[in-house]
Amino acid sequence: MYSNVLPTLLIALGGATGTVLRYWVGLATARWSQSLPWGTILINVTGSFAIAFFAGLTMAGGRLHVPETGRLVFMVGICGGYTTFSSFSLQTLDLFRNGTPEKAFLNMGLSVVLCMIAVSFGYYAAQALNQADTTIGHH
Repeated sequence: MYSNVLPTLLIALGGATGTVLRYWVGLATARWSQSLPWGTILINVTGSFAIAFFAGLTMAGGRLHVPETGRLVFMVGICGGYTTFSSFSLQTLDLFRNGTPEKAFLNMGLSVVLCMIAVSFGYYAAQALNQADTTIGHH
């Protein structure tokens, strides 16, 4: 149990780092993101590049040897905190690379459609609660 504590803390630190980076990029691009979320697009694109570039360099037979914990800190922690879209993108690429394009397209379709349904349900559920009788719980 305790052997997982340090890697977990390092991944958490990586996640915090990625989150702060995402926040800073969002701030830096805020003025360009009025009509379209360019900051989010930039974050998703750069995060997707970063996770794939790092994965490619550090995979078995890659140019760089990085211990598994280091890979997890960067790929799960930093990239995960920066954007989970990077994980989705790498996993989809892996499905293509493994010769299963039908699964890659299914992953893309299901992810976009189901996430749009989930975000819609979440939004409308919150709106319903916002419009509910506000006297409940108030004395």
